[in-house]
Amino acid sequence: MSPHAVQPTPGPPRPGLDFHKYAITRNAFLPDQSPVAVLSDPYYAPWEAIGQNLAELIDTDAIRDAVRRMPLLSVDKLVSEPEWRRAYSMLAFMTHAYVWGGDKPEEILPPQISVPFLQVSAHVELPPVLTYAAANLWNFTCPSGSSFSDSEQLSLCFSFTGTASESRFLLLSVAMVAAGLDALRACIDGVAALLDRMPERCDPMIFYHRIRPFLAGSQNMAAAGLPRGVFYDEGDGKGEWRRLRGGSNGQSSLIQFFDVVLGVEHAGHGGASHASFHEEVREYMPGPHRRFLVHVARMGSIREFAMLPEDGCPEQRHLREAYTAATTALAAFRQRHIAIVTRYIIIPSRQPWEGKRWRQNLASSSSALQGDEKLTGTGGTALVPFLKKARDETTEAGKLQRRQ
Repeated sequence: MSPHAVQPTPGPPRPGLDFHKYAITRNAFLPDQSPVAVLSDPYYAPWEAIGQNLAELIDTDAIRDAVRRMPLLSVDKLVSEPEWRRAYSMLAFMTHAYVWGGDKPEEILPPQISVPFLQVSAHVELPPVLTYAAANLWNFTCPSGSSFSDSEQLSLCFSFTGTASESRFLLLSVAMVAAGLDALRACIDGVAALLDRMPERCDPMIFYHRIRPFLAGSQNMAAAGLPRGVFYDEGDGKGEWRRLRGGSNGQSSLIQFFDVVLGVEHAGHGGASHASFHEEVREYMPGPHRRFLVHVARMGSIREFAMLPEDGCPEQRHLREAYTAATTALAAFRQRHIAIVTRYIIIPSRQPWEGKRWRQNLASSSSALQGDEKLTGTGGTALVPFLKKARDETTEAGKLQRRQ
């Protein structure tokens, strides 16, 4: 097992590494227990009434009226961290349903959402937008005693469409994180195997045209109808325009953990002196998780040890072989991700859709583009070039050559 691997069983942490401090549990980056299924105080019934019925409200074009009628609630009655997390997920889903749930995107988020969402976001140390944490890490329930790695036992808390395709897409990501507890190569292979199960109950056309548009943020979304981003109206003349990335698997702490441990480096858009997308999206991870990644990075990577000369030492040769196998597995995982993107984004972008085609969103704007290289991800990146670059950088790390 890697010297940086998360302990797979309960028990006292190793000296010098306080897993509780970094919100690392027996379920890796997931909560220790199943997220709460409802906020305990009846005061939050107006939130729950909308959050638990998003799909119906969106389908009947009633979501925006429902939000505007909602009272502006205080966050003072949230009584535990699980409740703060549920509130964050619920308000994030509500935000994206309100912005993207009409014929055209809505640029102004009303105080009924803006005010509590900004407060809850500050508490959980995340941006006020639908992050990976909101959509995946904290957006499921699981029967007592069941493993989070068994996606068949999981249920979504919040859904834009209420479809089996959305459940499959979001809950498989939960299972992938829960699988991140084993030896490194076996863990990566296990996560990749889960990714391969996506087509079992997730329809590409439903994902591309009905689900994916709601995951989009407000950064680089001018073509989709948000040239200025979204204005978070706090009432009384206060508020701020914000351009934020949407939910993306690039925000997965587990995948970045693989990169850090293996010493895979991702260059920024302007070269090595600029922050990479991978570094930027750490701001979209729960605060304890991003601090954990910084801590692990300071400990050094396996690559540094694998780069040492063998000098006839069989243990060193075995380490190099194990390292190469792990990076090969991670590069293969990223290639599988590209295949999934081809199936679920590139191909559907070229096919006609019989649904509400008049809606302006990420799907309609992407389908109008010519060329796969121009497709924008929900996180605001040039999707295909970004994924290919990440794969190639992983392969390059595995060659164990000195970097320039």
